[in-house]
Amino acid sequence: MNDSVMTLGLAALLGLMVGSFLNVVIHRLPLMLQAQWNAPLESAPHGTPAFNLAIPRSHCPHCLHALAWHENIPLLSFMRLQGRCAHCQTPIAWRYPMIEVLTAGVFMWAAAQYGLSFQALTWAGFAAALLALAAIDADTHLLPDAITQPLVWAGLLFSSVGLTGIGLNEALWGAAAGYLFLWTIYWVFKGLTGKEGMGQGDFKLLAALGAWLGWPALLSLVLIASFSGVMGGLWLKMRGRLADNGQLAFGPFLVLAGLWVMVFGPLPWFLI
Repeated sequence: MNDSVMTLGLAALLGLMVGSFLNVVIHRLPLMLQAQWNAPLESAPHGTPAFNLAIPRSHCPHCLHALAWHENIPLLSFMRLQGRCAHCQTPIAWRYPMIEVLTAGVFMWAAAQYGLSFQALTWAGFAAALLALAAIDADTHLLPDAITQPLVWAGLLFSSVGLTGIGLNEALWGAAAGYLFLWTIYWVFKGLTGKEGMGQGDFKLLAALGAWLGWPALLSLVLIASFSGVMGGLWLKMRGRLADNGQLAFGPFLVLAGLWVMVFGPLPWFLI
């Protein structure tokens, strides 16, 4: 077998497994955060079952059937079960295999770009974190600090040892300028309207993108995210799926912009 084919195959398998774990993070992390926020208000009864990323075992959210190992194989189990729970036949959300396939795709891209290397794992991990953030924000309008803040520091640290190919100076100013740009827009908008136009998680996400992609990419990131956000909002409105208050999670569009710049680079000058 050709070495490049084997490399891509290994990357795809690893991506599918990571994607399966991302599905757990996407579902459970917001619930874990909500439980932490409620903890000062209501103490959990003694003996309450543990709930974290490892416990309880993966199960059907409808009938609570615990999944056997052969029902939990990334992508293959979904196909074998024809997209339904083996116990109660409730349809399984398409997002589960979609996250697995997308994660496999970015892992294959990283392997094709950098081979079997720490640099490939670095960029694959960055993209996987972005996919998790996009799905969580789309569901809950949350961008958890548990992911965004380590992502900022990881971008700076990996830049300092040459794993991202972005100079530390570019990464540092990318993080600072990315955060301050959206922070400024937030306060200007709030001062003019008395309303909050975005969440603070968006500041941290753009800071993370700046740390990984460098300050020269910020304008492209903002333009791509803004344009795709407008198009996405119009599409949701036409389908009657936009929230009554008109709010739209901006995180998924920042993630789309980040992945675009990661793969294709910043926009050419004549589009900016």
